[in-house]
Amino acid sequence: MRRLTTVVSAGLLLTVCWEVPAHADPPGGAGSGERPDARTTTASRTLRGALQYTSTKRVSAGVEFRTFQTTGIGGAVRGYLLDADLRNRHTAVGLLHPPSIAERETVSAMAKAQNAIGGVNGDFFNISETHEGVTPTGSSSGAEVSGGVALKGAVPEGQRFGPGLPPGTSVRDVIGVDAKRRGRVSRLTLKGAVRHGRTSIPLRGLNQYALPVGGVGAFTHSWGTVSRQRAVCGTDTVRTAPCSTEVAEVTVAKGRVTSVARQVGGGAIPKGTTVLVGREAGAADLLRLRKGDRVGISHHLTGSVRFRFAVGGFPILLDGRALAGLDPKGPAPRTAAGVSRTGSHLYLAVVDGRSESSGGLTVAELADLLKQAGADDAVNLDGGGSSTFAVREPGRPAATVRNVPSDGAERAVANGIGIFYRK
Repeated sequence: MRRLTTVVSAGLLLTVCWEVPAHADPPGGAGSGERPDARTTTASRTLRGALQYTSTKRVSAGVEFRTFQTTGIGGAVRGYLLDADLRNRHTAVGLLHPPSIAERETVSAMAKAQNAIGGVNGDFFNISETHEGVTPTGSSSGAEVSGGVALKGAVPEGQRFGPGLPPGTSVRDVIGVDAKRRGRVSRLTLKGAVRHGRTSIPLRGLNQYALPVGGVGAFTHSWGTVSRQRAVCGTDTVRTAPCSTEVAEVTVAKGRVTSVARQVGGGAIPKGTTVLVGREAGAADLLRLRKGDRVGISHHLTGSVRFRFAVGGFPILLDGRALAGLDPKGPAPRTAAGVSRTGSHLYLAVVDGRSESSGGLTVAELADLLKQAGADDAVNLDGGGSSTFAVREPGRPAATVRNVPSDGAERAVANGIGIFYRK
C-alpha cells in the first residue's frame, strides 16, 4: 500500500453539501461536516448507488464541470465536480486565499479576486473560540504552500478542528501539485531555527493559531492584524485547555531584536519583520535575548515532495483503497480532493446535504465516491456549512456558487483550491 509520501496520480477534488435552514457556525470549530449531535452510522464503507453524471460541460482548456447523483445511507445525493487535466499547459491549480492568513473570505470572492475558473473550500480552520477574551484567528489547521512559498505550518494534532483522523494520518498531510505539475498527496513538516551567536532555538511554528507546548513560532507580514494570543492557548492534546501564562514575544527587524515583551500582542507586522512567540520553555529561551541582539531566523516545509501548491486535508483514499478507521458520523455535506494514479488529473467536488433532495455522505462513502470519480488518492476537506463549489462558465465574468450551502448562505472560509487558466 502506498504511503502518504507517494505520488498521487491525476488530481481529484470533491465536495458534498445540501440544503438546510441557516444555522450558526458549529461550536466545535470550522464545519467539520458534523454537528455536536451528529449520529454515528453503521453504514457500509461504499455508496449504495453508482456515481451517475447528469451533465458535463467544458469550461476551459483541460477543465470539465460535471454534475452527478448517487445514493448513500442518507438517501439521494447530488454533487458537483471539476476535472482538471494537468497535462494541459493552460491548466493550473493553486491556493485560493484571503489577503492575510488570519482572515476569512468566501470561495466565490477569492475565486473572483484571483480570476479562477472555479474552486472549492479547503482546510478546516479556527472559526470559534472557547478561551475567554481570545479572538478566533480564522486561519487553517494545516500547512499552506502557494507559488512554491511556504505560508504556514500545521498546528499540533490536538489543536486541529474536524472529524477524527484515520489511523496513520496527520494534520501535516496535504494535497497539492508538485514542481512537475503532478497531483500529489504527501506530508509536510516545518523545520527551522532562531540563531543567536552559538545558540540555536528550534522553530516549531510558522503563522499558526496554535504552537506546541514549550515551543517558539514565527509570525510574518502574511499573518495579518489578528492577535497572536491564540497561539499560546490549549495544549498538544487538548484544544480547550487554558492559555499559557508563561509567554514571551520578541520582534526582529533587519536581523536585530527591536523589542522583548512578556505578553503576546497583535496588529500588522511590517514586511521584513518577524515576530517570535514562545510559550513555557520557548518563552524562557526568547527572554534571554536582548534589544539590539543580532538574530538569524530560518524556516521551510520539508517532505518527500517539492510542492508548488499545497493545502491541508486528511487522507481517506490511498492506492485506490479507503482507509480503515474513517469517522462514522454523518451523513453531512462534504468537500474532498483527489488525484489520479499518474497525477495527471485533479478533481474538485462538493456534495449537497441536509435536505430532502440531497442527504449528504459519511466520510467512508465520500472515499468511495472519489474512487468512482477516478481518484487513486484523496483527502477530506472541511465540510458542513463550509462546503462550497464555485465555477465560472464560458462568457461569464466570474465564478459563482453552484451548490447549496447548508447554512443557507456561503460561509467565509480560511482557504480553498482553485483552478486557473494560464496563457
